[in-house]
Amino acid sequence: MLTDNVQKESMDKKQKISVVINTYNAERHLKRVLQSVKGFDEIVVCDMESTDSTLDIAREWGCKVVTFQKKNYTIVEPARQFAIDSATNEWVLVVDADELVTDELREELYNSISKADCAAGILIPRRNYFMGRLYDYPDYQLRFLKKEGCHWPPTIHSRPTVNGPTRRLPAKRKELAFIHLADDTISLRLKKLNTYTDNEVKKRIGKRYTTFDLIMKPLWRTLRRYFFKGGIGNGAAGMINAVLDGLYKFITIAKIMEEEERKNDIR
Repeated sequence: MLTDNVQKESMDKKQKISVVINTYNAERHLKRVLQSVKGFDEIVVCDMESTDSTLDIAREWGCKVVTFQKKNYTIVEPARQFAIDSATNEWVLVVDADELVTDELREELYNSISKADCAAGILIPRRNYFMGRLYDYPDYQLRFLKKEGCHWPPTIHSRPTVNGPTRRLPAKRKELAFIHLADDTISLRLKKLNTYTDNEVKKRIGKRYTTFDLIMKPLWRTLRRYFFKGGIGNGAAGMINAVLDGLYKFITIAKIMEEEERKNDIR
């Protein structure tokens, strides 16, 4: 009897992990994503009022479903904190609706939280693809964290802050990386570019740029992506990706300069 009580107490004290997935019309990859995270203790789908079969899939898989009003949002970040706060467990793994979690990564996370000195946040590498080629690896994402004390700013491409130290999983262990299923076409990249740069302008309100910045910052971003982040090893795909990355910077700065010009228009 005493042994049974000890075993029960040990199970009650077992550290648990909630997976949080933000969605909006995410039916394309969602089943594969949910299959990859089924070994965790809880799956929370935080949906921004999808109009496709996203919610049907989530409920079919037994997920806890919460809703964040979409309003005029065109990015996921405003819903991140709400999604994390909706999780039941102390530890949270934030997974995008087009990312797979490997068995090895799941085991590594459970092993980590079983140790007394576990960091409050763990940066996980991600395998991204463009034109069928791996690029920008390891592309670290701070996605595993202690719920208490976490804060995720509602601005585009923001990263959360956590209450304590963080650590990185080793990039050489590619089996621990997220697998990013998105392999966007150039047309889709250009479509997203307009939406994302609009949000970059909102994020950078008050910043001032010169014509020199308009030339040099996009150029440096292109060169850095191509020569220093491995693009040169991916042939034409690497060059195209680097140029698109520089174009993103160019459009962002151009839109900010346009906004300033409109403010100063005396007509």
